[in-house]
Amino acid sequence: MKRIVLTLAAVFAFGFANAQDAKSTANAGQTAKGKWLIEANTGFGAAHAANTSFGLDSTDGETTWSIGAEGGYFVMDDLAIKAGLGYVDMGDDVSAFSYKIGAKYYIISQIPVQLDYSGASIKDADENPSYLGIQGGYAIFLGQNVSIEPGLRFNKSLNDDFYDDVFQVRIGFALHF
Repeated sequence: MKRIVLTLAAVFAFGFANAQDAKSTANAGQTAKGKWLIEANTGFGAAHAANTSFGLDSTDGETTWSIGAEGGYFVMDDLAIKAGLGYVDMGDDVSAFSYKIGAKYYIISQIPVQLDYSGASIKDADENPSYLGIQGGYAIFLGQNVSIEPGLRFNKSLNDDFYDDVFQVRIGFALHF
């Protein structure tokens, strides 16, 4: 009986591994060298000025909203070089244009990990924020050209005197061409 159970467990494990390998191979086309990536992200958690995603935050009667997008090019299979632009309105006639540059790597064509630098130019500010960010998640491919990528993001402030570190839960929507 013990041998039968172990044999069934081995068969199921082998079948699961093959299914995952086939799924990764099927998704590899979306992250292949020469492909393009366009992303729109939403962030839940603390808002910050160097933001290239869609967001809405209201704290103590102050409303902050942002809009932005990111794009990238796969320089090799599973590795995209990215750039993003955004606009943030922080209320009280304070606004910022934000930017981001970085790289995104898809582990087994399914698990995106991103490292980037983001910053903002705030209207009439003496100092502008900048962040070093890391993000990870999981890519759910809905079809040939569309994925949803939920994940976690941490932005380490490079301006310790004026801006805080930011942790966010994110949902990304990506188009792959």
